[in-house]
Amino acid sequence: MATTIHEPPKVEERRLPGRGSPGNGDFRNLVPSDGKLPAVQDYAPAPAKTGIWVVLAAIAMSFAAFTSALIVRQGSAMDWHHLVLPRILYLNTLVLLASSVTLEIARRRVAVFMTGARTLDLSPARWLYVTLCLGLVFVAGQYAAWQQLRSEGLYLATNPASSFFYLLTAIHAMHVLGGLVGLTYVMRKLYRVVLRRSTLDTFSYYWHFMGILWVYLLLLLWMKL
Repeated sequence: MATTIHEPPKVEERRLPGRGSPGNGDFRNLVPSDGKLPAVQDYAPAPAKTGIWVVLAAIAMSFAAFTSALIVRQGSAMDWHHLVLPRILYLNTLVLLASSVTLEIARRRVAVFMTGARTLDLSPARWLYVTLCLGLVFVAGQYAAWQQLRSEGLYLATNPASSFFYLLTAIHAMHVLGGLVGLTYVMRKLYRVVLRRSTLDTFSYYWHFMGILWVYLLLLLWMKL
């Protein structure tokens, strides 16, 4: 008895796009024709933006708590002695607001920098360096204000007013220093690895918030201390 063997059906082979083909399945097609990746990528991961708003909300709540404590302590203290704010604080305010302006200029130049026009005039690095220097000047100015109060005999434990002054300005200065660390990270990513625009945008939100927070603290200290 003869046995009939049927030929298995042929499976149609699908050829994946090659490395040099213009298909969408090859990751190498994402590389520009000149082989150079831009130093800035226009990509905004949602967790980064969500995280910065959580951080800013936590900072705002902590300073709101300090504000409530200051108002309550002032109303119930018999040893509250008002102090004159050092004038350098007003100069520090201008410096910090100027740093927000330079940072915004750098952030807007990133869009041009992404297109490949990497000239010295269009590079955002120059304005990032200026922002970093202005931030350091602000922290140095805060230290000068503390030194002026110490020369007047006003220390942390002298009276409740001086205690709140040192506390609020020191905590804010620590947050500014943290922002400067983040700025150095952004500057390093700009040239050494890959900087996403979302990273710079996230940092700009934090830095602008530091400027707004300082203006609020200055008004609070001026009215209450």
